[in-house]
Amino acid sequence: MEVELEGWPVGVLFSHSGVTSMSEISQLQGTLLAIDEINDAGGVGGRAIQPIIKDPASDPTAYARLAANLILEEGAANIFGCSSSFSRKAVLPWIERRGGLLWYSVVYEGFEYSPNIIYTGPTINQTHLPLANYLFRHIGKRFFLIGSDYLFPRESNRVIRDIVEDVGGTILGERYVPLGAGYETYAEAVACAAKADADVIFSTVVGPGTSHLYDSHSAAGLDARRMPIAALTTSEVHLRTMRRPVGAGHLVCAPYFESLNSAENIRFVERYRARYGCTRPADGPAEAAYATVHLFAKALADAGTADPERVRAAVLGQQYLAPEGLMTVDPDNSHTYIRPRIGITTGTADFRIVEEAPEPVKPDPYLVYYEAPERCE
Repeated sequence: MEVELEGWPVGVLFSHSGVTSMSEISQLQGTLLAIDEINDAGGVGGRAIQPIIKDPASDPTAYARLAANLILEEGAANIFGCSSSFSRKAVLPWIERRGGLLWYSVVYEGFEYSPNIIYTGPTINQTHLPLANYLFRHIGKRFFLIGSDYLFPRESNRVIRDIVEDVGGTILGERYVPLGAGYETYAEAVACAAKADADVIFSTVVGPGTSHLYDSHSAAGLDARRMPIAALTTSEVHLRTMRRPVGAGHLVCAPYFESLNSAENIRFVERYRARYGCTRPADGPAEAAYATVHLFAKALADAGTADPERVRAAVLGQQYLAPEGLMTVDPDNSHTYIRPRIGITTGTADFRIVEEAPEPVKPDPYLVYYEAPERCE
C-alpha cells in the first residue's frame, strides 16, 4: 500500500565496517527488513517509517557524533543502533541529554538502566546464568575465560567468576585479547586453556576474533565434545567465516537460532533470504533488530507520536510474537522477557537447539533475584 503522508524519521546507527560490523550488518539488515514490512502494510497511522542510516564504522567517537546529528539535525530521536557496549556507552550521554530513545537489541553485561534505552536483547540472567548452569550439568566446572579487551567481556567474566565459584568451580585462567589482534594471539590463549586442562573455554570474544578463536581450537586438535568453546555472541554468520570447519559440540546461549522450528521463524527466514540471499544466514542480531522495530511500530501506533517519552510509555508492557517467540518489554526495567536457548554446533555451520527455558524469563539485569546454589563438591 502506498504511503503518502509525511513519514516518521528514525535513526539507524549500525557499523558497515570495522571490528563490530559483522553483527551490526545483521542488525542493519533485520532493521530494514522490518521497516519495509511495516511500510508495505501501510506504515504506522498511514505514514511510512523513514530510516536515516549512518555508518559509525566501529568508532566510538563517531557513534556519539552521529547520534547527536540524528537527534539535533535530522529530527530522529528514536535510534536503532549499537552493538558493542563501548558504542552504547558513547551514545548514552547524548541520548539522555537530548531526550532521545535508543533501541538496543543485543546481549550485554547487565548492571545498567536508563529510561532513554529500551533493551530488547537478553541480559545476564537470560544468557550467562543458563549457559553456566548447562555447562555445570553437562560439561564441567573448570573454566578458562577468553574475551575481547573491553567492557562487555570483562564485566561478563566478573559475573561468570562469581557464578562458577558459587558452585565450587574453578577459573583456571583469564585472557583478554585486543579487538584487532590476529590469529597468533588467539592460538596462544587457546594453548593456555589446553595446558590448564580446562573443561570449557568460556568465550566473550566479539568481531573478527571469533573466527580466530574457533580456528585456533580446531588447529590445536582439540575435541569440542571434551573441551568446547561456550559463547554468548557466536552466531551462524560467524560459523560461515571460519577458515576451518567448526566441529560439532561448541555451545552458545541465545534466544534465537535460525534452526528454530516455529511458524513465525520459518516465515521470517523465508523473507530474510528473499531480500538478502542465502549466503548470509538469519542470525540472532538480525532477528532481534527485526523484532525491535516491530515493537517500536506497535508503541508508535499506540502513542500516535514519535515523541520518545510517549513512545517509551507506550512500549512498556508491549508484546510482540517474534520469530524467537513472545517478547514482552518489562515495565520494571525497560528490558525484555525472552526465552533462553542453548544451541550446539552440528559441524555444518549451524546450531541444533538442545535446551530451552519452558517460558520467557523476566529480565534481571542486576541479578537481584539470583540465589547461589548449594555447593556440590
